[in-house]
Amino acid sequence: MKRQRKNSIVPEEAVSRIIEMAWEDRTPFEAIQENYGVTEADVIRIMRSSLKASSFRLWRKRVTGKKTKHANLRSSDVTRGYCPTQYKQRSK
Repeated sequence: MKRQRKNSIVPEEAVSRIIEMAWEDRTPFEAIQENYGVTEADVIRIMRSSLKASSFRLWRKRVTGKKTKHANLRSSDVTRGYCPTQYKQRSK
């Protein structure tokens, strides 16, 4: 069961996309901030309040220290935020 968020810092319709971007290995926190105006700390708060505790711990373990999640730690060879085959065609 999802917990109800109080005093949300982003519109409800953007939360789903922020969570999706946060789970993506190659999307840096800076890209989320550029698109939605939320900092890394805000993303962590959103993830903590939106995910089950076990899922949140798994996500934190996954992104902690990951070079691709922070633009200043990335290799200059990485020029995009996602793999071209990452997104499936979505029907409208």
